[in-house]
Amino acid sequence: LCGHHYPVGAYYRLSLILDKGTFRELNAPLASNNPLDFPGYEAKLDGARRRTGMNEAVVTAAGRIGGQRVAVGALDSRFFGEESCRRILMEHFKVGALVGLGLEKVTLLVEYADKYKLPLILFSASGGARMQEGILSLMQMAKTSAALERFSQKGGLYISVLTHPTTGGVTASFASLGDIMLAEPGALIGFAGPRVIEQTIGEKLPEGFQSAEYLLEHGFLDAIVPRDALRATLLHLLKLHGKGGDAHGK
Repeated sequence: LCGHHYPVGAYYRLSLILDKGTFRELNAPLASNNPLDFPGYEAKLDGARRRTGMNEAVVTAAGRIGGQRVAVGALDSRFFGEESCRRILMEHFKVGALVGLGLEKVTLLVEYADKYKLPLILFSASGGARMQEGILSLMQMAKTSAALERFSQKGGLYISVLTHPTTGGVTASFASLGDIMLAEPGALIGFAGPRVIEQTIGEKLPEGFQSAEYLLEHGFLDAIVPRDALRATLLHLLKLHGKGGDAHGK
């Protein structure tokens, strides 16, 4: 075995942390299209939807963890992705104008958490924006980050959980903005690939500098949490920060 967590789908990931029977999906119909008429893109989207049973690479929901009300979202790398235990094929890990419309779902989730005074938890897993959707995809990075800034200014609690892999524009935007930064063991976390960085700065980089363990050692993360301990850790953090949501949220 490779020693890393195997990838799981967004629905299953959320089922691991939410109280049974409390999951309520938000904005499920939102889905990417083909705004640039990119050749063959619609067929790829249709194939991804049939294969995963999902409309898009992002699932957002309201629910409870140990009775504590939360707004949660998870990116699913399977939607446009393939992973092997030994090799990450980064060119396949993409989320679209849901890092277009996909990140529109994240923005709407942040606004939902703000409206009902709920703590926000986001699970990241991505290689970046889909170039097939052009600027409509890339602009969502800034839009999501701006929504999080407004949420933070009003005192909202945001817990960011980085899973394997979290790279590209997702890392450069909302994934790195958590008040509390958690990661799964062995997660690959970074913006650009090692060769691109080395060629840009003209220096040799340390071995494993984009691993969760390296980033924890250098202060980017607050903790590395194994998957079987994540629910208990999140509940502890929610209780510690006293963010259970108002009495009238839905």
